[in-house]
Amino acid sequence: MSLIMKILAIGNSFSSDATRYLHEISIAGGVPIKVVNLYIGGCSLATHYKNMNNDDKAYMLEFNGYETGFYASIREALQSDTWDYVTMQQASHFSPNYDTYTPYLQALSDYVKLHAPKAKQVFHRTWGYEMGSHRLCEELGYDSHGAMFGDIKTASDRAIKEVGIAAVIPSGELIEKMVSAGIVPIYRDTFHLSYGLGRYAAGALWYRFFTGNSITDNDFCKFDEEIDAGALSDVKQLVDSLDF
Repeated sequence: MSLIMKILAIGNSFSSDATRYLHEISIAGGVPIKVVNLYIGGCSLATHYKNMNNDDKAYMLEFNGYETGFYASIREALQSDTWDYVTMQQASHFSPNYDTYTPYLQALSDYVKLHAPKAKQVFHRTWGYEMGSHRLCEELGYDSHGAMFGDIKTASDRAIKEVGIAAVIPSGELIEKMVSAGIVPIYRDTFHLSYGLGRYAAGALWYRFFTGNSITDNDFCKFDEEIDAGALSDVKQLVDSLDF
């Protein structure tokens, strides 16, 4: 591994949420991380599969948490650097359904192995929607955040076991704990994370997952939205309490 850790996320808006603050948190922690997110809003594994096969320059590159305006294919991004980690995830609305993972996750994993053979593959498990929201109840038919996340965990665990991806970033578990503890605001629109606390929580989790460092004494505080000091402290405690 180089002096700068390098992470490529093959994702969508949920990986945008998770990586918005990651680089800056890592600088504050003294373990610099370069993170590139391949962004298409709502992008599913099936769409990644199609784009991969067509070598489409369909992805806007987000560099260290910021939009660049540049577009690339998955292949170009994989070959652009020697990545330490490549993360993959399912679109949130498909995440509870196992059938939406196959055969696409396996094919994407094989493609990553071909073009970034030194990278460790990681699955990013995302979160359930806000309690009582239209998307949760009417669109997906769930009566609770926990029920949706339970199906996400069951489906994703089965899929990644079959593919052989052992490392999982438990963003969904963290959000579940935040919901249970009443820590708010988590969401900005009932499914994406809030610009302050929600995105910070996911970024802090990624930082701890990839570096192994505690987040408690990390002094990063440049947020896009104000965060209550008590909620910030609660999130740090939750992140440090998670087992990987």
